[in-house]
Amino acid sequence: MAEIVQYYGTGRRKTAIARVFLRPGSGEFKVNGKAFDEYFVTPSQRIAAKRALVSTDTGATFNVLANVCGGGVAGQADAVRLGITRALMLFNAELRPKLKAEGMVTRDPRAKERKKYGQKGARTRKKKTKARV
Repeated sequence: MAEIVQYYGTGRRKTAIARVFLRPGSGEFKVNGKAFDEYFVTPSQRIAAKRALVSTDTGATFNVLANVCGGGVAGQADAVRLGITRALMLFNAELRPKLKAEGMVTRDPRAKERKKYGQKGARTRKKKTKARV
């Protein structure tokens, strides 16, 4: 039995995690079993998710299969972008300088800061009352 040729990359953004598989094909893009346009509704989400494929001109060369969980849809789009970037670098290491120049190789570490005890939120504190004389 012939093995399937595929390239795998994991992408993360905030609490979203994307497992992305690139397989040689016609450019079909599926996210969680749904069509790409059906899953990512806004144009900004679509642009963010496909940015790595567009900048390297490999959109029509691969079928993309992504499984995404956690976070919101915008974070998931960025997670898919990082997963595609990592899978493309496995496919061809010469694409790395171009992807790095566009800032797609680095994982975005920004996440929600935790709430602290004795406070209303992560940084918001309780109001101090003015002492009456």
